[in-house]
Amino acid sequence: MAVMHNGDVCVVLETQHRTPGNLRAFVQATLRSVRSGKSSDVRFSSTERVDIVPLFARKMEFSYKDGQDFVFTDPEDFETVTLSPEVVGDAKNYLVDNTPVTVTFVEERAVQIDLPASVVLTVSDAPEGIRGDSANNVQKSVTLETGISVQVPLFINTGEKIKVDTRTGKYMERA
Repeated sequence: MAVMHNGDVCVVLETQHRTPGNLRAFVQATLRSVRSGKSSDVRFSSTERVDIVPLFARKMEFSYKDGQDFVFTDPEDFETVTLSPEVVGDAKNYLVDNTPVTVTFVEERAVQIDLPASVVLTVSDAPEGIRGDSANNVQKSVTLETGISVQVPLFINTGEKIKVDTRTGKYMERA
């Protein structure tokens, strides 16, 4: 959701409804300004009115990295959108060529991306597993093609493709 706050369009990142003791209820919200990119915590009273700004979502694919920026392409009309690292955030750890994402726009400006629930990544560096303690769920740390490290079972080797949960960053299965 996006709202108009202090003359600026802001994307709502998180909300929490609170009703303290014998005081009036309020909503605590974390907002990110579309113009400046800064986040802030705002408290709205239960009687306060906010103007909702319409959001528009588009299915796109990650194409390539241009310096620090990330370039996404619409697979239908091949229109490209360049996003800054601040907008992409932690999603950069799961982006490889042709990764499908949903880009959310507010007033023709991209404000956030949503990844699929899981992605398939290639293991770029996996140390040799130590044999012996197989009674427990023994895991080792491997490095993936995007540079992140995840814990995987001992049988995973360099060059294998694995499925990683994008919400938790944990190993799911072999791909």
